[in-house]
Formats: sequence, C-alpha cells, structure tokens
Amino acid sequence: MIPDRIQILSGIIQLGGFFHLDAAARQRAMACNGARNQVGFAVQLGTARFLGCFLTDPEDVPAVVVDYVAEQLGLDSSKLKGYGEKEARWDHQKLIREAYGSHNFEDHSFALACWVYRRAWSNNERPIVLFDLVTHRLVEAKILLLGVSTLERMISEVRERSPTASTRSSPPRQVQHRRSRWRTWSP
Repeated sequence: MIPDRIQILSGIIQLGGFFHLDAAARQRAMACNGARNQVGFAVQLGTARFLGCFLTDPEDVPAVVVDYVAEQLGLDSSKLKGYGEKEARWDHQKLIREAYGSHNFEDHSFALACWVYRRAWSNNERPIVLFDLVTHRLVEAKILLLGVSTLERMISEVRERSPTASTRSSPPRQVQHRRSRWRTWSP
C-alpha cells in the first residue's frame, strides 16, 4: 500500500526538494552495480527524505518520481522494474543510513512515545495529525522508521493509554506533585 502522503506527491517543488540528486547523491547512485540498482538507490534515497522511512516495496512510488530520478541519472525509468525483489535494496538502505547520518527509530522510540503521549494527553489530537507531527519530527532529526506501520502502531497504542480530555479527572502525577510542592511553599 502506498502511503497517502506519497500518492499526492506532485509539483516540481516537492520533487526537487526531496528527490533532487546533488553531485554526491548521483555519484553514490551511479556507483551501484547496474541501471536497476542505480535508479533503485536514488528512489530509496528520495523516499527516505520524503517519508522518513523506506517503503516495503521500493517500486511502489508514483511514476513521476521514478521518471524524475531516472532523468537525473541519464537512465530509463523502466530500469527500476524488479528492484524490489532483489537483495541489493537492503544494502542500499544501510548505505543511505550511513552516508546521510540517519539514526534508527528503535534508539529513539521511547522518547518519541513519551512526546506522543504528552501531545495526546494535552491536545487530544486525531491520529492523522499526530502521524504528520511525528513524521515531521522524525524527518527533522534524521530518524528513519522501519516502515509506516511501525509509526501507526505506536501512535495507536499510545493514544489508547492516554486519557482523553473528556475522561480526565485529574492532571498527571507529575503535575499533581508540582501543585503539592507549591501549596507547601511559603515565602
């Protein structure tokens, strides 16, 4: 399944912002063995920049994206066919993480879950809003997800544990503790 965010990818600004290959990116892509791997590497790089994760099937991107990336490499966009079935895509994901200083989601998942909990507790935001906020936060911090479903599952689990505004009877413990400290404080 293609994430909604990438389905609506259109316009030269988004293509240029996330899928433009500078000289270093072109060099890395062209260092891959064969046209399929070269286009595949470049598509995965752009997808990681745009979504903050790698797609389960790297071929599952709009044709306009593949055309744009292949054109920059001077290759035919049809060369991507079959890339998602090859093992090289896993090696390319590792190379992309290392080359661009990306971090693994697992190393930051607890802190992120705490942030989502605080947002869900204080703002009672819809899951799609939380998803967009978290995705933006991850992209800014160069933290790559294993996949979109990982983030969806985490947001769902955290929201289930967080009381909504209508069911809250008292603030969380740390707020109660601070209030009790203020009550006992005397000038």
